Amino acid sequence: MPALRPAVVLSIGGSVFRTGDDDVAYLRRLATLLQRLGRRYRLAVTVGGGRTAREYIGIGRQLGLTEVELDDLGIDVTRLHARLLAGRVGPPTPAHPPTSLALAVQELRHASPVILGGTEPGHTTDGVAALLAVRLRAARLVNATNVDALYDRDPRTDPAARPIRRISWPKFREMVHEHSKSEAGQQFVFDRLGAEQLAKVRLPTAIVFGRDLPNLDRALRGRPFLGTRIE
Repeated sequence: MPALRPAVVLSIGGSVFRTGDDDVAYLRRLATLLQRLGRRYRLAVTVGGGRTAREYIGIGRQLGLTEVELDDLGIDVTRLHARLLAGRVGPPTPAHPPTSLALAVQELRHASPVILGGTEPGHTTDGVAALLAVRLRAARLVNATNVDALYDRDPRTDPAARPIRRISWPKFREMVHEHSKSEAGQQFVFDRLGAEQLAKVRLPTAIVFGRDLPNLDRALRGRPFLGTRIE
């Protein structure tokens, strides 16, 4: 029996997926990259909801929806994003994104890349990516976000913020617990569930700017890249 190809997991933040800045060209090039890497690895990709999801969640919160209902709204947006990207990538990628971890793992037995959104309330797409990476015993996980590294402070609001190029899992977990929250629509470079799951097995993880596709390519292939290593 031939050996299984190594598994690699990519989490694309919704803030990267749709920015309003030449999104169509970006998604075309991203799809081409995923097609190529999908032939080399068992590639699982999660896609976040970003600004679109937060807008719906904000309206829902004003209307008095529960946190579970708000999470469901966000999940629907992530699945729409996943379906858009999967449609561009084309077969053998499933046109309809898997709705659970078990289905994603099953699809990866005969298709790559497999692209999905959220799965259930309380799990961000980062968390889903982390759970998938652990389940697949992935070689690495790459988190493609809207900043070029993990910073000691928010670089979007503090010009004195400095990038952290390497960080241990215990210190990263501390940062996640300090800055993340459990309500729908949260924004941080990673979430608590994902950090906890990855820290348990110390799975190699990278944080990179998702719109820099050559650099993203290097990170996914385990080559030197610009960003943050969590180890």
